[in-house]
Amino acid sequence: MDRSNGDQYDIISWFEEVAEKADLVQTQTLVQILQLNYGVEYLNKWFGDLDIQDKEAIALESLFTSLVPLASHADLEPYIQRIADGDPSPLLTKQPITTLSLSSGTTEGRQKFVPFTSHSAKTTLQIFKLASAYRSRIYPIREGGRILELIYSSKQFKTKGGLRAGTATTHYYASEEFKIKQEQTKSFTCSPEEVISSGDYKQSTYCHLLLGLYFCDEIEFITSTFAYSIVQAFRSFEELWKEICHDIREGSLSSRITLTKVRRAVLSIISPNPCLASRIQSTCEELKEKEWFCVIPKLWPNAKYVYSIMTGSMQPYLKKLRHYAGELPLVSADYGSTESWIGANVDPSSPPEKVTFAVMPNFSYFEFIPLHRQNQQDANSNTDDFIEDDPVPLSQVKVGQEYEIVVTTYTGLYRYRLGDVVEVAGFYKKIPKLNFICRRKLILTVNIDKNTEKDLQLVVERGSQILSKTTKAELVDFTSHADVSKQPGHYIIYWEIDGEVEERVLRECCREMDASFVDHGYVVSRRTNSIGPLELCIVEKGTFKKILEHFIGNGAALSQFKTPRCTSNQVMLKILDVCTIKRFLSTAYGS
Repeated sequence: MDRSNGDQYDIISWFEEVAEKADLVQTQTLVQILQLNYGVEYLNKWFGDLDIQDKEAIALESLFTSLVPLASHADLEPYIQRIADGDPSPLLTKQPITTLSLSSGTTEGRQKFVPFTSHSAKTTLQIFKLASAYRSRIYPIREGGRILELIYSSKQFKTKGGLRAGTATTHYYASEEFKIKQEQTKSFTCSPEEVISSGDYKQSTYCHLLLGLYFCDEIEFITSTFAYSIVQAFRSFEELWKEICHDIREGSLSSRITLTKVRRAVLSIISPNPCLASRIQSTCEELKEKEWFCVIPKLWPNAKYVYSIMTGSMQPYLKKLRHYAGELPLVSADYGSTESWIGANVDPSSPPEKVTFAVMPNFSYFEFIPLHRQNQQDANSNTDDFIEDDPVPLSQVKVGQEYEIVVTTYTGLYRYRLGDVVEVAGFYKKIPKLNFICRRKLILTVNIDKNTEKDLQLVVERGSQILSKTTKAELVDFTSHADVSKQPGHYIIYWEIDGEVEERVLRECCREMDASFVDHGYVVSRRTNSIGPLELCIVEKGTFKKILEHFIGNGAALSQFKTPRCTSNQVMLKILDVCTIKRFLSTAYGS
């Protein structure tokens, strides 16, 4: 057995042992978190003078969940802000926090600070190694091979108190663990650090693609944080391939790369290769005629799979990704958030639509709030249509039940509600396997109606099926808005389309989407006209790129970007409104 196989065996054996005693590991994880952070201001608020140091583990677990309340980011934000401003007191953790992560800001419209410590980077390394070991069992890769990693760092900055702040991905790519990951998984990224951290996603993308093609015969798999980034890169490649071929032929670098460090780094790697350039050019000319179908296996003949987060808001990009990937397997990456890693994909052969994630019981302490769908006739909440039960520990979850995840982390988040809705699909030994359902806060609502991200996604799929059956056009991206500026309020769905579509077809798409919302509150409100007809707005080509550039201009990294599926962000709505070229009102419900 070679060393890399030995390493894979070791980490899988370790996880199998952990999985056999997941409930015990969870209790130990909580005890360790509380003992490490005993005496911090936030915990003192709830524990008071109680000495928890000598408590039995089970008793401490019970005490913690009975005394410390569930919390949202708003509850912890004052403490995190004091840390950002330089308060040296042990507010959330005994270990000094020197780095803060920024959430993407695409879900709730603004970025949030989340503590980032050495534990954050270590768990990232551990889950990447574990997932790599499971993937290698099914899709073995050559030791010393390369990866086309379409990854991007954003700029780090200093807070008022002198702490480093930036996205979690930025911190990780700058960490020692990122280098260790490459050594231990024996797979090396094509692009140097200067390309990853350039701060200009267009220049980074060009260089990623150039270097990926320069080393095309050595590439073992293609990856990015989100499926969106891969689709975005290959849409760009359709326009850039001739320039890239020229650079490979001449050993030069396009004038579109203006950053000196990036130019120097890339030019130190490449040298003229006319033979390779001719081969790529010939393949691209054929691919262009086939609308770039199977571009990935054709240009990277030794690639084993495409690897990325493909669940939740990434699912709409799977159709285009499969177009580019052909028969190459799409492997869904692991489940995590800025706050904590949650679960690993230990069955990488599962298609993205059916993927589940085995919870990592030693990363954080997990609780699960059981969620029950309300009888929709009786629904009157302004948030969503769930009734909540009391949180249960990992050991008490049930197959088929939906839950909201609550985490207590080593980084100072206590009983923190993530806002993710998951379903328990089964168990891996004693570890629950989770299926991601949706985010709770992404809600379209005007009246008594409540439609989640998942509901919207299904409706858009119904509408886009008409598009694909009757035309060659494709849906590039979409978002929505609940417009209550006039009465009655109504839903607006924005589509960006690639290709020509007759207005008759778009009217049919609009009507189909309106009729496809099954939420009882929506159906009743449409029938009584207390919600107006759904409006479909067609935006000009490139609109969603402008939205991406707006978020990146405000500090988001492409690695973390997710198109918001429902927005009330005024800047984004202005971009959408200015770029709207056609509007259609639904004729469903006789309106």
